[in-house]
Amino acid sequence: MNFFRRKQYFQAASPKSKKLSEWLPALSDGNEDFVEEIIETSYGNLQLFYYSTLIDHERLNVDALQPLKNSPWKTYKDIQRNIYVDETEITSDISSANQKLLTGFVACKLPDQKEDIILIKAPADVQREVTIPETEFSVIGPQEAFVEKLETNIFLVRQRLPIEDLRIRKLKIGTLSNIETGVFYIDGIAEKENVNTVIQRIQEVEFDDVLGAAALAQMIQDHSRTVFPQFVNTERPDRVAAALAEGKIVFMCNGSPQAIITPSTLVEFFSSLEDYYLPWHIASFVRVLRLFSVVFSIFATPIYVAVLTYHYEMIPKDLLSTLIASRRNIPFPPLIEAMFLEFTIELLREAGARLPTKVGQTIGIVGGIVIGQASVEAGLTSNILLIVVALAALASFTAPVYQMGNTIRIIRFPFIILAAMYGAIGIAIMLAFVIAHLIRLESLGRPYLAPFYPLRLTDWKDTFVRLPYSALQKRPQQMRPQSKKRINFSTAHEKKDIDE
Repeated sequence: MNFFRRKQYFQAASPKSKKLSEWLPALSDGNEDFVEEIIETSYGNLQLFYYSTLIDHERLNVDALQPLKNSPWKTYKDIQRNIYVDETEITSDISSANQKLLTGFVACKLPDQKEDIILIKAPADVQREVTIPETEFSVIGPQEAFVEKLETNIFLVRQRLPIEDLRIRKLKIGTLSNIETGVFYIDGIAEKENVNTVIQRIQEVEFDDVLGAAALAQMIQDHSRTVFPQFVNTERPDRVAAALAEGKIVFMCNGSPQAIITPSTLVEFFSSLEDYYLPWHIASFVRVLRLFSVVFSIFATPIYVAVLTYHYEMIPKDLLSTLIASRRNIPFPPLIEAMFLEFTIELLREAGARLPTKVGQTIGIVGGIVIGQASVEAGLTSNILLIVVALAALASFTAPVYQMGNTIRIIRFPFIILAAMYGAIGIAIMLAFVIAHLIRLESLGRPYLAPFYPLRLTDWKDTFVRLPYSALQKRPQQMRPQSKKRINFSTAHEKKDIDE
């Protein structure tokens, strides 16, 4: 099992003092946002300790301090009873208090208490609103996307799966970030082995700062040296709900607006959720068109290079004269010509993605037209190759999952190089290598090329085409779900017509 690990160079600093009364005031040393405050009331004084940047001051004042100023209290039990906060805790444990303070709690200490404090929850609720998806936009279907707050994302998922069998296991990872991670699955559908594998791999991650769900996915994937994504990243709650209903496992991290679906197969990266909102005839046509576009994007430029370098006899006579005329003033071989245009397209794409939206669109359109036209007029490239490369770049955008789109961009270059070296034989060698590599890949220990290898004909109903819902009566076999049927046949056949 190939886990991505790193030695823990940074360990959580242990408190210098073992006494709570000495440790709390010492936190203000070097922490300018740590506040020690004394609140005077008619029933006594309270000593508060908190991080001012992590709490909601209005909430603390209204829900905790105002009730304590107006109602009599003497002990921590009285404080718990009088304040309008549900989550409180009385503790003398320094590590527990430290963890709570860093998540938006306020430590309240009575003057006559030495080693006991009460922790009051008052975190600042800072988050952006639920907006439309940016990378998985669809014309038909819900227009909601995940946000950076895990609790809001859990709400979006539970809203679509209001069942008691939906299980959410929360874990803490990262020795410095201590990021909260939620593992989602449906009890009774998801296979226990898959669930335990995901939880075990997440628990065994040893890294100081886990940036988010996408970074965590790279740390627990089976193969770290492949360019093919092994987990599906999504920002759509409806796709997560559909994946959970098939028996998959999903995990999300607090602070990351993405969900990771596992285990996954190669076919899933070319299927869009909009395929299930459209009629199956149209959805099947669009999916076939999408697969053809991906194949064209990978092989168009390599075939051009191979044909012009080694296989002139394959070009029809009517087209050969056009090719000769377009390349008459080109001083470079087809390989240099193709690599120049491919890198130009990649530069425009990367620049457009990094610049602001309006400027990026202008750079992509104007830059492509100006550079392409100038390259042809300067005799650096032929106009036919410019058309081929532009169509290949356009076809690569049809991949509905962003990670697979990046993979398509990368694997074109080895195909182009081998096509220039060995012609069609080079393309065949590279294709054989890619197929062998895909056969070897696994996602969470499951075959990456399923249902093609190993062959499972029952799962072909949702691969190249999407058959009607009446044909999708069973969950995918490669997920090994505990409950294989998606329809209760005994009750479905008992449904009576409305006229009866």
